[in-house]
Amino acid sequence: MAPPALLGSLCSLLLLLLLLPLSSTTNAAGINDKYNNDLDVGTSSHVFRKRRGSITDASCQQSGTLSCRGKSYPTYRCSPPVTSATPAVLTNNDFSAGGDGGGPSECDGRYHSNSKHIVALSTGWYSGGSRCHRMIRITASNGRSTTAKVVDECDSMNGCDEEHAHQPPCPNNVVDASNAVWHALGLNIDDGVVPITWTMA
Repeated sequence: MAPPALLGSLCSLLLLLLLLPLSSTTNAAGINDKYNNDLDVGTSSHVFRKRRGSITDASCQQSGTLSCRGKSYPTYRCSPPVTSATPAVLTNNDFSAGGDGGGPSECDGRYHSNSKHIVALSTGWYSGGSRCHRMIRITASNGRSTTAKVVDECDSMNGCDEEHAHQPPCPNNVVDASNAVWHALGLNIDDGVVPITWTMA
């Protein structure tokens, strides 16, 4: 007969082996839930087809929520830190009068042609207008890059009103770009949302 200490160790090992698949399944489900949480959301400038989660950073916490059409959306005063290759999502915006961007651009109170290389940045990156008329460099995962001028804010605090084309607040990690930027990067506008990196040019 095996010593009691050995039996105890064997029982512990057997229990661990039985629980391991359960904990792995739970973790996998949690990960899948995070990335399958695709939903229709909007920005102050453009309606997303999908959002695959936003970048999280300990220094940028959600500041509140805003209810819009029966759904609750997070609001942010901040965005993740800007680096030499800041991860973001690229969306498409119509900066012209009557387009889906709502009111005129924050930087100059004007509408703009979508043939120009222009963008709106999430509230934290817009930084109270300190990046207005400054150039940023955007790089796509296909290796192509281009520069664009900041002309507007993709409002991460407000939305669901006429000024914001009745769209929810923008996530805190968005570069909302004109058609010209998408074309320069060799991207398909119909994709709606694509991962990119950006930095100040």
